[in-house]
Amino acid sequence: MSDSVSDCTEHRSAVTDAEVEALVRGICFKTGPPRTVGVEVEWLVHELGEPRLPVPPERLRAAYAALRTLTLSSALTVEPGGQLELSSAPAASLMECVESVRADLDAVRSVLREAGIGLSGYGQDPWNPPRRFLHEPRYDAMESYLDRTGPEGRSMMCSSASVQVCLDAGYEEPGALGHGRRWWMAHHLGAVLVAAFANSPLAAGRPTGLRSTRQSLWAAMEPGRSSAPPLDGDPRASWARHVMDAPVMCVRADSGPWGVPRGMSFRDWSRSAHPPGRGDLDYHLTTLFPPIRPRGHLEFRMIDAQPGDDGWIVPLAVTTALFDDPEAAETAYRTVKPLAERAGSLPAPCNPLWEAAARDGLADPELHEAAVLCFAAAARALPRLGAGTAVRRAVAAFTDRYVARGRCPADDLLLQFHGKDIPT
Repeated sequence: MSDSVSDCTEHRSAVTDAEVEALVRGICFKTGPPRTVGVEVEWLVHELGEPRLPVPPERLRAAYAALRTLTLSSALTVEPGGQLELSSAPAASLMECVESVRADLDAVRSVLREAGIGLSGYGQDPWNPPRRFLHEPRYDAMESYLDRTGPEGRSMMCSSASVQVCLDAGYEEPGALGHGRRWWMAHHLGAVLVAAFANSPLAAGRPTGLRSTRQSLWAAMEPGRSSAPPLDGDPRASWARHVMDAPVMCVRADSGPWGVPRGMSFRDWSRSAHPPGRGDLDYHLTTLFPPIRPRGHLEFRMIDAQPGDDGWIVPLAVTTALFDDPEAAETAYRTVKPLAERAGSLPAPCNPLWEAAARDGLADPELHEAAVLCFAAAARALPRLGAGTAVRRAVAAFTDRYVARGRCPADDLLLQFHGKDIPT
């Protein structure tokens, strides 16, 4: 959504479908030892004293203008509904990533506090309907396109927030840290992460019947855009086919409205009389929203935004540990392997495993058992990754409060809604 892409049509030299497939294979899975980690944290914005009240657009524009005067390590961007996102630079370690983003968030919160604005971590706005803050050609085109298939697209654009963890694709060779296994494991462990960190059970002030309403919206939005490719075979070839066969959301223009085609895949476009250029391919890649998106690194997109100022640190630490520590990665792989049968042949997130994760969270017995084993493996791995005491304690506290009890943050929101006490 907030990917760094130009709104103009640069790189106009046309590319053929064969060239596109070669480019996708080359740029989306860059293998090597896992060395870097990154995170993108999104926040809903609201009146400081009342989280249920949105901030008027004119005040929000002034506050965001003030934020752009800050010197930050992270990239600061704004989502279509006014959600705020900080995207870290690739960090050499988990702790470097945590410390740089935490410092940036402290600076951002200080400026917003002076403007009477607060940040909240929910996967989906619990109270307010979608309303667009940014009016730009690409978001106009996106809204027009997504409206064709239902209301989910507007909610995704304007009302959702997440913690996106970014990890290296892995070694070229097979093994616990090989890119093939990491790709496969991400699509099964991803359901466990959805369940453990589910934090969006309300919409329009009422329970939806789901622990992660946000995840269900992504799954329902448009399968050709929000689903994963088949997991059998080479990840590069599978992803390249997926990119080529995915529908084109919009055709950029130098001025005026962008085109919103109907029923045109990128493969169709590349074989047309007016084929796309390299810049069009780069933009097309940013309009695909699978739960794990290869962008040279792997982008884990399934985790709801978390409560508390530092709640985002727990999914970052746990996911990094389970993928980048060889012992934890082996444990996680063995743990989620039995879940593959439940997922079946349908791609994530449109299969029974992912649907159960979004609906039930860790109340699902199999997902609960997997989460207990994976969080224990992550806890053992964190000292080996150099995680500081505060990070390890945060993971332990989350495990005790939620994972050990078969609960997730969404369950706290549901208890609050029903006027019941939250267990401590």
